[in-house]
Amino acid sequence: MSWLTAPLHPLNSQARAAAQARQGTLTKPAGSLGMLEEIAIRMAAVQGLEIPKADKSQVVVFAADHGICAQGVSAFPQVVTAEMVRNFSRGGAAVCVLSRQQGAALEVVNVGTVSALENLPGVVDARISNGSADFSQGPALSAPQLAAALQVGKEAAERAAAKGAQIFVAGEMGIGNTSSAAALACVLLNCPVAEMAGRGTGLNDAGLQHKIHVLENALKLHQLHAASEPMAIMQALGGLEIAAIAGAYIRAAQLGLVVLVDGFITTAAALWANAVQPQLKEYLFFAHQSAEGAHGKMLSALNGRPLLQLDMRLGEGSGAALALSILQNACALHADMATFASAGVSEQ
Repeated sequence: MSWLTAPLHPLNSQARAAAQARQGTLTKPAGSLGMLEEIAIRMAAVQGLEIPKADKSQVVVFAADHGICAQGVSAFPQVVTAEMVRNFSRGGAAVCVLSRQQGAALEVVNVGTVSALENLPGVVDARISNGSADFSQGPALSAPQLAAALQVGKEAAERAAAKGAQIFVAGEMGIGNTSSAAALACVLLNCPVAEMAGRGTGLNDAGLQHKIHVLENALKLHQLHAASEPMAIMQALGGLEIAAIAGAYIRAAQLGLVVLVDGFITTAAALWANAVQPQLKEYLFFAHQSAEGAHGKMLSALNGRPLLQLDMRLGEGSGAALALSILQNACALHADMATFASAGVSEQ
């Protein structure tokens, strides 16, 4: 697993400075495009280009099941994970629609549905096991399973880079995965469960209280804290798709890709990945703030400023697929606006 701690692609200070200088020459008052200017400048540093590119994006949806579902923490049955993978394959899910709208390539990776699936168009079969174990009873993942899931994410990022993608988006599908994400965040941020656990796919008040009780007991069982070894935290509480996303984020940053993070579950993966690679947050852009109430606290921990706030909580990578257009437009403005000199416009 030595690749996990290999250096990230260096941020290019010269490209950042050149992009900053270019912003000052464009026909607008300085700072008048707000975060769009910051996006272009940060992307320039990641890509090492004065004029960054956003014409090729790769969306990868990682799917896996969760043993914690045995404790009744989800409003939906576990069979939905596999059913949604089939829906992704047919192009019928929200992330499929939004990826098509943005011209982004879409790939689905089955990391661990409960049952093996038939061959499906557009779905990579990387199934490691029949989901994670119930982490209220013991570790969610074995060490070999965690290593394999991280490798699945690594390979997905490498496929994206090989296809020329400049932006990497991860989505997720896994009934019960808000429980795993909340547990990870509780440990990594040293927060009580009641602050991090949300309604997920639509739990009522009684269901939410039951979920909080299950997670509190699970955390007592594992006795982890923020200073615990990151691999131990993910092995105890993680999911196969969450681990794959974390591995993909790290590898994408090593390859110099811009990483666009979606919502609550993918941000939990980013929190863990940033614990492994503390400079990772410099490569992360955050698509939106989820309607899951604890997402704001997770974003703050990563110095993340969400691009959108639309009360979305679907997952799948849908918020990030929607926000791709913001990155694309930021780069287009940076590249194609006239300068004061070329337009013959008087400067301040």
